[in-house]
Amino acid sequence: MRNPLKPLGRWQVPLILLLSICFSTTVFSQETTHSDIAITTEAPAEVAATEAPAEPPESSQPEFDTLVKALTQGSLPKRAQTAKKLAKLDDPRVATIITALQEGSLYAEKSSDPVVAVVDKSGNYVNAINGEKISPDATESLKRVPINNTMRTQLRTLLAALNLNDKNATVRLDAVNRMIADGVDDDIIALLQERQKTEPDEDVRTAITAAVALLNLQSSEVQVRLDAVQILRGSLQQEVRTALTDLAANDVDEKVKLQAHLALDSIEDRITAFRLAENIFFGLSLGSVLLLSAIGLAITFGVMGVINMAHGELMMIGAYVTWVVQQLFPNQIAYSLMIAIPSAFIVAGLVGIAIERGVIRFLYGRPLETLLATFGISLILQQAARSIFSPLNRAVELPEWMSGSLVINPVFSITYNRLYIFIFGLLVFFALLMILKKTTLGLKVRAVSQNRAMARAVGVRASWVDAMTFGLGSGIAGIAGVALSQLTNVGPNLGQAYIIDSFMVVVFGGVGNLWGTLVGAMGLGIINKFLEPYAGAVLAKVLVLVLLILFIQKRPKGIFPQKGRAAAD
Repeated sequence: MRNPLKPLGRWQVPLILLLSICFSTTVFSQETTHSDIAITTEAPAEVAATEAPAEPPESSQPEFDTLVKALTQGSLPKRAQTAKKLAKLDDPRVATIITALQEGSLYAEKSSDPVVAVVDKSGNYVNAINGEKISPDATESLKRVPINNTMRTQLRTLLAALNLNDKNATVRLDAVNRMIADGVDDDIIALLQERQKTEPDEDVRTAITAAVALLNLQSSEVQVRLDAVQILRGSLQQEVRTALTDLAANDVDEKVKLQAHLALDSIEDRITAFRLAENIFFGLSLGSVLLLSAIGLAITFGVMGVINMAHGELMMIGAYVTWVVQQLFPNQIAYSLMIAIPSAFIVAGLVGIAIERGVIRFLYGRPLETLLATFGISLILQQAARSIFSPLNRAVELPEWMSGSLVINPVFSITYNRLYIFIFGLLVFFALLMILKKTTLGLKVRAVSQNRAMARAVGVRASWVDAMTFGLGSGIAGIAGVALSQLTNVGPNLGQAYIIDSFMVVVFGGVGNLWGTLVGAMGLGIINKFLEPYAGAVLAKVLVLVLLILFIQKRPKGIFPQKGRAAAD
């Protein structure tokens, strides 16, 4: 009897997949765009402005009260001098007051003995001296304390000086960098040099040395300027590059000009190297997203020969599950992902099993009919999402531990959300690999994929394996949706942007080969990121597709073709 599950021929697999890619490109319009999330953390001194003032030391209380009230009165130069006197006090409330003044959230009455208030991030007025909350009725007479840009810069430097003695090395480093950005003078240099004598952190000492060297660039002595250029030769700070550029163009000494040019060339070489590392990281980050979105597709197609055009909508389901979990636990955002991951796997997996049992099992061995059927299912799922959740995009809130960036240096930083998704993608990949290699289900999946008839002959329920395999691939698609929800908004069209890329990863890596999927996803991610600066995002995808077509002309079974009976089939 003719086997209805006869494997596809050598050229049919890539041909059908490419046809599906073109078909998807024509039908689907990518209505959503997604951009990298780069959230920077606030400096600790700035955070202080939103908090209630701390309890004061008894010894500084009278002087503190007098200076805080004087800070709201008189001319701008007089208030700037008052701020300097206030900064010299050993009082934990000083940073809060100065930060509030800098940010425009310090209010006071117009009287000889004014009430001074700080507005916290909740909009409440808090007494700047005793920390008590002020009733709304008593705030009508409070007016914002005005400052100008000059005073704002002075206050920023004062805050940096306060943070220079902080116990946290990161806070001290930010303080030195702030001083460099605002410009250094003899008073600041004296403060930094005094701190350098006792500074235990190497990065902070290096930053202080750079600050001193920046001031020395203005020296009248040639040798001092040359020594300063040598010290700044490897610095990546923008202020250093600006100063060296000015020195290379305007210095009266030709030797200083030459050394400044050489220092700039050295800095540019370092920047180029870090830009390369940044492109590689973002390429791997994109590759991890492609890996999560393609790995489930590789399983279902490799074992069952099913071209699942509804795979993107299964990712959409996982993303919506993440949003629903956050709505159910609005006060547990930090832990919501831990709940969303298994929930998305279960929900998407059950939907996948329902699709396989209800539709796909009747279409085995007919890939084109399967393609059209799953395409219809994808439209149904999209419309269901619009009916249940509305067509509007839903924003999923990032947990605090995924927010912000890991700053390596002034020109290279890594966003935590993409770093965690990269690690998560690898964990999912190796977990799936272990399931297929070390479990009974994995053994049966491999048996059915290699020789379905022989597997059935020894008692393997092939239909049950098909359902579980499709459910496993669909569940992983749901997990991919959880990851995507941390990078972009959740909407009915979320999966459309990734289904085409998923097919390309499967073709490039080798159908049914997990290691090929890993290499293909990371390779396509890196290639995309290196092409985008020159060709743009859209043209880069087109170029990648053209290169893929040329590649499969030489290797139609991908980078890692299957071996054994599967390859012979």
